[in-house]
Amino acid sequence: MRRLLGLALRVRDLEAHRAFYRDLLGLKEEARPPRYRLYPEDRGFFLDLIHDPEAPLRPYPSVGLYHFALLLPDRKSLAGVFRRLLQAGARFEGAADHGVSEALYFRDPEGNGLELYRDRARGEWPEDPLMFTAPLDLESLLAENPKPAPLPPETLLGHLHLHVRDLAEAEAFFAGKLKMAVTLRTYPGALFFAWDGYHHHMGANTWAGRRLAPQGATGLLGYALLAPKGVPKGTFRDPVGARVEVLDEDGPLGLSL
Repeated sequence: MRRLLGLALRVRDLEAHRAFYRDLLGLKEEARPPRYRLYPEDRGFFLDLIHDPEAPLRPYPSVGLYHFALLLPDRKSLAGVFRRLLQAGARFEGAADHGVSEALYFRDPEGNGLELYRDRARGEWPEDPLMFTAPLDLESLLAENPKPAPLPPETLLGHLHLHVRDLAEAEAFFAGKLKMAVTLRTYPGALFFAWDGYHHHMGANTWAGRRLAPQGATGLLGYALLAPKGVPKGTFRDPVGARVEVLDEDGPLGLSL
C-alpha cells in the first residue's frame, strides 16, 4: 500500500513551479494562497507549494531534500512523461537502472530534485545488493511510447531521499523511532529505509556534508507518512528539521503540512 501521502515545499517563484508541476506534469490544483495543493487525478499524493516571495534560495547541495520520487505505474507511462519533459526543455540530470527500478532525474525551477521512476515486479528485484546503480538504456525506454504525456492519474509518491548531516542520526529516526527496516547499508555515504519489504520509502545520504541552508530558505518543509501498526503516530521533526506527520493507516487523514 502507499506509505507516503505528500510533501510541502517552500517556493519563491510560484508561477514557475505552477508551470512545471501543474501545466507541464499535468497535476490538478487547489489554490488557497499562500498554499497551492497539487495532486494527480486519482489523488494518490499531494504536493503543497507554500509561496514565500522573500525566501532565500536554498544553496545546492545542502542539508535538506535530495529528491522526492514519483512512482509511475509502468514503463510506457514513464516514457511518455520523459518525452514531454525533454520536449519542454526541463532540466534533466540523468538516469539509472537501480535493479528494483528504472529512474529519471530532473530538477524543478528552484533546484528541488525530482525523480520519476517505475518499479520492476518484486520477483525481478536483485537480492545482494538489493539496489545498485547502472546505466539506463534511454533509447529502449523512449521506444515504449512515441507520444509525450503528462503524469498518469494513478501516480504515487514512492519515496523521499534526504541530504543529512549524520547517517547514525538518520538511522535512529527512521529505523529506531519509525521502525523502518534498513534495506541497504553498503552504498557509500547512504542508507535506505522501508516498511513492508519495499526497496525504500526513505533514503538518507551525507553527500552534501554539513552545509546548511539559511533560515527560511526554499525547499522541503514537511511530509506525511501512512504508517503500519506498531509505529508511533503524531508529528515529529526529522534529521533535517522537516515536519513529519505520521498517520495511522486505519485512521482519518488529517493533513496539516
